[in-house]
Amino acid sequence: MHGRAVALGAGTVLNALSTGVGSAFAIDVETTATVDLDDSGTVAGTIAENEDADTRLIERCVELAIETYGDGDVSGGTVRTESDVPMAAGLKSSSAAANATVLATADALGADPEPLAACRLGVTAARDVGVTVTGAFDDASASMLGGVTVTDNADDDLLAHDTVEWDVLVWTPPERAYSADADVDRCGNVAPMADLVADLALDGRYAEAMTVNGLAFSAALGFSADPAIEAMPHVEGVSLSGTGPSVVAVAEPASDGLEYVQEQWDERDGRTWRTTTRTDGARLE
Repeated sequence: MHGRAVALGAGTVLNALSTGVGSAFAIDVETTATVDLDDSGTVAGTIAENEDADTRLIERCVELAIETYGDGDVSGGTVRTESDVPMAAGLKSSSAAANATVLATADALGADPEPLAACRLGVTAARDVGVTVTGAFDDASASMLGGVTVTDNADDDLLAHDTVEWDVLVWTPPERAYSADADVDRCGNVAPMADLVADLALDGRYAEAMTVNGLAFSAALGFSADPAIEAMPHVEGVSLSGTGPSVVAVAEPASDGLEYVQEQWDERDGRTWRTTTRTDGARLE
């Protein structure tokens, strides 16, 4: 009973920490989950990039998927993830791992789940093990469906799903930030700006929305807005991604603005890299 699936990383349009409404867009980085099921009664997980990393999320995803899609004959197994999504960098590594693991487990069980239903299982697992404050349905839905999504994370409700075609520039500094450690109270202080960002996103003005989001949440979460300010004259949108520390800028394909911004960001510590948006979402392999 073997399954394998892939899900996408994502960047932020609107951080959901203030109001529960969030928005994210899928980018061309992937996490692959491989699942083998048995009747052992226990689930053991491994993360290829860090053998000592916390595996509770992917293990819980397998457990919930067995409960949901299994027939009672399967009770355990192993799960291994491999990823080019940096961990704890604001690029939705947890959502990608959860989505890929749920789909791979369903594949091993011969099930064909509806994508958002599978996505919600991963969100439940993330809440169960405490790796998220909001449940991150915005991040998970973008990872699962591709394109850009707007969600109400309080009810795990999809408010909008759209297509965006951008070139993407990411700066990931050396430090890491964990979503569960974010200062929720300080983020609540920028709720009026988050409401404005939600209005812009629901009006389809995603790039403008992410720039407003980036300025507000950089201040709330204690990150410098300098990288965003450097980029603003040259790109369609730029934002702190998630709870940081990565900053993501987007531009129309073939725009030379990202090249200029990359020259500026390359002067900073960390890694600067180019990618694109994705519209195809998660898949079985």
